[in-house]
Amino acid sequence: MSRRFVDLSIMLDNDTIADPPFMRPQITYQSHAETMEELAHFFPGVTQDQTPDGAGFAAAERVTLTTHNGTHLDAPYHYHPTMDGGARAITIDEVPLDWCFRPGVKLDFRHFPDGYVATAADVEAELARIGHDLQPLDIVLVNTAAGAALGRPDFVNVGCGMGYEATMYLTTRGVRVTGTDAWSWDAPFSYTAQKVKETGDTALIWEGHKAGRDIGYCHLEKLHNLDTLPPNGFTVSCFPHKIKGASAGWTRAVAIFEA
Repeated sequence: MSRRFVDLSIMLDNDTIADPPFMRPQITYQSHAETMEELAHFFPGVTQDQTPDGAGFAAAERVTLTTHNGTHLDAPYHYHPTMDGGARAITIDEVPLDWCFRPGVKLDFRHFPDGYVATAADVEAELARIGHDLQPLDIVLVNTAAGAALGRPDFVNVGCGMGYEATMYLTTRGVRVTGTDAWSWDAPFSYTAQKVKETGDTALIWEGHKAGRDIGYCHLEKLHNLDTLPPNGFTVSCFPHKIKGASAGWTRAVAIFEA
């Protein structure tokens, strides 16, 4: 039996535009020769020329970021203090690992315009098109136009979003992990802000996220390479980093094919 892996995660770096300016990560790189101060902590008196090959100590990096930088899994606590109609919302360290290694399903929504809010009917129609019978704990990934816009200055404003009823369509059928290659599971804020201004309806803000108040679920954001995936026939691995009491955790999301 052969096994193939497709990396669904974006690169975490200082250059790729994947977040608004105020929340972009900062990575400081230290070469082997630049960590001699750390070496002295463990081996006082040893100089660089005395280290193996005279290379110094060890290369290292210092990273400043939020739990929502890079490809990450949002916990129900990110959306609201409660879930499942009033229970305390679980944090990322409490997310069942069983949710995070499951058969994957891809919905191709690249044809929807930026700012479009996908409905339950859209989800149902796409599942019918690809001939997939949704199962409890399937991991549902949404391929949007944002997938091809990573790194562009307007990335956070590209792609469609998943609305309340689309999200509830999935979660009422037992889905507990979803994902998107866009910046957010919801439609870009620039479009939502205009709708709120026109209608005064603040319930439109994060309506897909807020569906977690009714049924707790997780979603992956800033996925990559979804355009290379078939509609189904793969397993998704997306175990989150274990951060105490956090609203999200970084993940190296991967699609796995068995042949």
